[in-house]
Amino acid sequence: MHFKMSFHYLTLLAGTLLLVVNLYGLNKEIRVDDFHNEYLLFPNDQPTDFNSTSLELLRRENENDIEFASRITNVIARGMAHIKWIVYPEEKFNQLVPIWENYFLYFMGKFSGIPEYERYHFANYHRSLERGIGICGDASMVISQVLNEQGISNKIITFPGHVVVAASFKNGKQYIFDADYGVTIPFSLQEFPSKSSEIAKLYSEAGYPLRDFVLFQRIYKENYNQWDGVEHFITKKYYFEKFAYWLKWPFPILMMFFSLVYLFKIKRTKNHTN
Repeated sequence: MHFKMSFHYLTLLAGTLLLVVNLYGLNKEIRVDDFHNEYLLFPNDQPTDFNSTSLELLRRENENDIEFASRITNVIARGMAHIKWIVYPEEKFNQLVPIWENYFLYFMGKFSGIPEYERYHFANYHRSLERGIGICGDASMVISQVLNEQGISNKIITFPGHVVVAASFKNGKQYIFDADYGVTIPFSLQEFPSKSSEIAKLYSEAGYPLRDFVLFQRIYKENYNQWDGVEHFITKKYYFEKFAYWLKWPFPILMMFFSLVYLFKIKRTKNHTN
């Protein structure tokens, strides 16, 4: 009896603390303010603010599918800073999801030993843009979901060392969108091996250094894998993230409710006995 009472008191306390943590998180932003050049892969790669990026992702009047996809490729690239992903402590840019953002993801990052949770990549593109940091996989997941919302058929493409999105349009054309670098490639995947130099030149024309020209000239000659959206690309994390955010509010409330019910019953039983 004493053990059960202690357990329910502890459960009540834990539920209360988690609820307080959630409430505290309502007034917190997951994006940090400190994006000095020393932390960035590219100079002056400051991310545009979340609200501006969200507005720019809205489709413009009379904008066709290719125009829309090309424009948002650049919007997404500007909305996410390219930090040195594994150099700094995971808390510095909230790569480790803070406890006040989602305690399930926080505890997974702290105690599971799984690297993907220690430096987390959000499946939900709104959270990715809100945090304002990412690498090629993050940017590709963002643009893939935005294109899906517009009914534009696309696949996430993974090359050795890089991730992009291939979109197919109603006119039969396929374009490749690199939302990490903000580069639109007007060639299909089948053309990549023969067009690698021309594709690499697009990165140079976008202002990226010679090393990136050489890098992409090599990468785009390699074999690649295709993924049917974010659910296919990061299946387990995709569904766990949905579960974690769906349950973060009901879970502490249920903990508190059932503990209070049990403790109330014990109190009534004691009163009747006396």
